[in-house]
Amino acid sequence: MYSKGKLGTATAVAAIMASGAIADTITIATVNNGDMIRMQGLTDDFTAKTGHEVEWVTLDENTLRTRVTQDIATKGGQFDIMTIGMYETPIWAANGWLVALDGLSDAYDADDILPAMANGLSHDGTLYAAPFYGESSMIMYRTDLMEKAGLEMPDAPTWDFIREAALAMTDKDNEIYGVCMRGKAGWGENMAFLTAMSNAFGARFVDEDWRPQYDSEAWSNTLNFYIDLMTEAGPPGASSNGFNENLSLFQQGKCGMWIDATVAASFVTNPDDSTVADKVGFALAPNAGMGKNSNWLWAWALAIPAGTQNEEAAMAFIEWSTSKDYLALVAENEGWANVPPGTRASLYETPEYQEVPFAKMTLESILTADPNNPTIDPVPYVGVQFAAIPEWAGLAGQIGQEFSAALAGQQTAEEALEKAQAIATEELEAAGY
Repeated sequence: MYSKGKLGTATAVAAIMASGAIADTITIATVNNGDMIRMQGLTDDFTAKTGHEVEWVTLDENTLRTRVTQDIATKGGQFDIMTIGMYETPIWAANGWLVALDGLSDAYDADDILPAMANGLSHDGTLYAAPFYGESSMIMYRTDLMEKAGLEMPDAPTWDFIREAALAMTDKDNEIYGVCMRGKAGWGENMAFLTAMSNAFGARFVDEDWRPQYDSEAWSNTLNFYIDLMTEAGPPGASSNGFNENLSLFQQGKCGMWIDATVAASFVTNPDDSTVADKVGFALAPNAGMGKNSNWLWAWALAIPAGTQNEEAAMAFIEWSTSKDYLALVAENEGWANVPPGTRASLYETPEYQEVPFAKMTLESILTADPNNPTIDPVPYVGVQFAAIPEWAGLAGQIGQEFSAALAGQQTAEEALEKAQAIATEELEAAGY
């Protein structure tokens, strides 16, 4: 299925070389996650096929979002390709800030992209960013510690079970913490986690009339449960921990459970990086018994800012890096478990990939996340762990600071929620909602 002679971008890149096109150097802004670092190590394959050189600007998640947003809004022109996601893509495309990806070759097979990913990265039916990897969220847990605690992880656990298991697995004297969850402030860090978590507790960002709901009982239940659990069974300094910090803790054997992005599965099961690689199990993100799980939906994707002077080379890179051929290249060099997940339907039909222990759970988590119906009660917005409105990044960034401060013990959950309500109310009223 992934043989390079039949599928992918080999024909397209060969055509670029045959055309005699001048080689360019493109600059790519990306996030410092493992799959993106791996891509940088394989970029010589792209250069060999096209002649184009690549310069990388690799940033942590919060810094990346700030840098690319400032650059594209001011038409700064620093980057030929930006790593963005499902939140930015439709908004920026509507503003005319992105190049439509309607020039991808037939060999690229855009129809193979999972609908959940393609829909979230499109505007008016046109794809504006190509997913490098797609994710939901799930539970990664130490099977040995769960067994030692005398418990068995359900396929669809509740938050009450997670609390019970976390307390049973915690051994602070030996630096083992029952649960690791995001605490670092940021609309894509702790706010992504807590917004998705709140969906399971029956909370909403706003009601159907765009009135903020952070003063609701459901939000109080969410934030208090989270803070109490992290205080009792989480690692010290959790208010500074985001995806990469918790990944490191889990790989070192210091987390009994880690609830985070499905894409992390390949890194916690890789024996070269993880001390507990052979002791990891997977389960759906928790629910609170109300019909919704706490899983989100996201893709890190590559997009071309309008106005770039290197559009042709940028398009060639996107076609190379998000193709079936690229998945085959990673599989050949790193093994099937390390292929970027969650983007193409054909990947999940590949027999070798079906043997990967987390493949099924990743796909199930992605398919059960519903951005059009993210909450128990109706809402006027689209998005699971974010609201797809331009104001979200700003107001959620501020609210994330308040929630992180509450986790750090600098204020109570109630004080943080009161401030969150005021921030959201002010921002939405100013924007005319």
